[in-house]
Amino acid sequence: MSMMSEFKEFATKGSVMDLAIGVIIGSAFGKIVDSLVNDILMPPIGMLIGGVDFKNLFITLKGGPFISLDAAKAAGAPTINYGLFVNQVLTFVIIAWVLFMIVKGMNRLRRNLPPVEVHPV
Repeated sequence: MSMMSEFKEFATKGSVMDLAIGVIIGSAFGKIVDSLVNDILMPPIGMLIGGVDFKNLFITLKGGPFISLDAAKAAGAPTINYGLFVNQVLTFVIIAWVLFMIVKGMNRLRRNLPPVEVHPV
């Protein structure tokens, strides 16, 4: 069997295609969650704690002071971007929660299915 035919067989197996589809959907879902965190959740949270824009929460290690993270980056100043880190943590928590709920739902469906009989070969 040639290398090309082995690769074709591998690439067309259902599990590889399922994985590829899962990665694509996961990537799109990640972008939706990023938008949810950055555009929907963080602005009201920032407003509740005094009008803070989490994207501009940073510590300048050298130089400054700078009015925004973009200004610090433009000046080439090294920064610790803890506001962006908070956004990423919140994004992770939302994705982890959604995946937990999906797995929980799948497990519930599996419990309700009748057992599959396995016949010896």
